[in-house]
Amino acid sequence: MKENNIIKDKSFSFAIRVVQMFKYLQDEKKEFVLSKQLLRSGTSIGALIREAEHAQSKADFIHKMSIALKEANETEYWLVLLYKTEYIQANAYDSISKDAVELLKMLISIVKTSKNNG
Repeated sequence: MKENNIIKDKSFSFAIRVVQMFKYLQDEKKEFVLSKQLLRSGTSIGALIREAEHAQSKADFIHKMSIALKEANETEYWLVLLYKTEYIQANAYDSISKDAVELLKMLISIVKTSKNNG
């Protein structure tokens, strides 16, 4: 359960960073399509983790965490695309991408462990 608290905190902090990047992309870069995709997937990670806290069963928990994993993977895609299309600079990409990859690794571990312990 302790790891769940860590991932809950990290996913919330990540969502804040995504919202800040969304605002930057909209206000400074006038980018409205990719930024919304990033906002949607990047903030849903934490929301799904929160949902999983009160899952109705172990299968429901695994399902919600698996969807969070998919959203984290999608978020990393949007970050790479924004970087490769020069909407975000290397330093911003490196920083937020590191957090996205950390979330991905944690979610992979939680999903695998949950599946193997049942």
